[in-house]
Amino acid sequence: MKVTPMEFINSWLPKLGDFISNSPIVGGLLIVAGFAVLAWLVDVVMGRVFLRLAGKTQLKLDDAIVKAVHRPIWLSVLLIGVIFGIRWMAPPAPFTTAVEALLKSLMIIVWALALNHIILRIVNDWISYWRSKGRQGSEIIGLGGNILRLLLLVGAVFLLLAIWQINITPLLASAGIAGVAVALAAKETLSNFFGGVSVMLDQPYKVGDYIVLDSGERGEVVEIGMRSTRILTRDDVLVSIPNGIITNTKIVNESAPEPRFRVRIKIGVAYGSDIDQVEEVLLALTKENLLVAPQPEPRVRFRQFGDSSLDFELLCWANRPHDKGRLIHELNRSIYKAFIAEGISIPFPQRDVHMYTDGG
Repeated sequence: MKVTPMEFINSWLPKLGDFISNSPIVGGLLIVAGFAVLAWLVDVVMGRVFLRLAGKTQLKLDDAIVKAVHRPIWLSVLLIGVIFGIRWMAPPAPFTTAVEALLKSLMIIVWALALNHIILRIVNDWISYWRSKGRQGSEIIGLGGNILRLLLLVGAVFLLLAIWQINITPLLASAGIAGVAVALAAKETLSNFFGGVSVMLDQPYKVGDYIVLDSGERGEVVEIGMRSTRILTRDDVLVSIPNGIITNTKIVNESAPEPRFRVRIKIGVAYGSDIDQVEEVLLALTKENLLVAPQPEPRVRFRQFGDSSLDFELLCWANRPHDKGRLIHELNRSIYKAFIAEGISIPFPQRDVHMYTDGG
């Protein structure tokens, strides 16, 4: 009598089921083998499908994410199969508990490393993009990434402790007490830290700006750190100001909202001078000086009739705050020489003294 394949399978399935039920080790090994095949299929799909799809996009981040989760996914499938296989074999309880805890711990460590790699890659790409656009505050991005990685590490540790059935209540209490102690001991450091965060978020100035502090220091911002801001004065002196002070004082940013800086030069000429000639000479000197910004246009204002002179004021803009001192120096030299050449007198204070003799 001829037996069809389907009839053969149907006749052997009950026998195979009974054999597996009566042989837990064989059943467990079959479960592990089945999950191993599934893990291999996942590995193939991730490597040949998802990785190729990610490679076709313009973004590089998706490639990094696929590569980072590739191994943890197929390894997790394999470890889950091993856990189910061991449960099917039903060894002694202490052995099962220890092996399962070990395998789960391995999965947590693998995934924690993968997520840490993804966070680090995202933060680095974000910082590079931020700096390529000339934006400030990349330090905050790095700080946020470090905080996320720290939280990931803490979460992984707590999961490991929970898997190994270690009571974490005393640890939480100790961490709370330690946190209060650290906060009290590092009060000034924390104030400067949060001041740095405030500076980077509010951005009252950026690296390269010229600022004037309430205390009178003036200089170029060369570094904005989490603890302090450093400015370089015109005397090449590096001044470090804690960010806690920066956030509670008045700051004048000479480079914002425009990088130009207004220069005012007061000039007095003698009474009787040709005021039109004075204005023409001053404006001509500004056009000859390369440090003077063409826009807004320089202007001359006749301010008042002084005691000994007609008081004018030359208003122009330096291209950068850095050029303020040099521009004033060059214009003063040019004005003095031009006034001598044009015969324009620069008076000095004079007093007329009238003497009266006694009538006798």
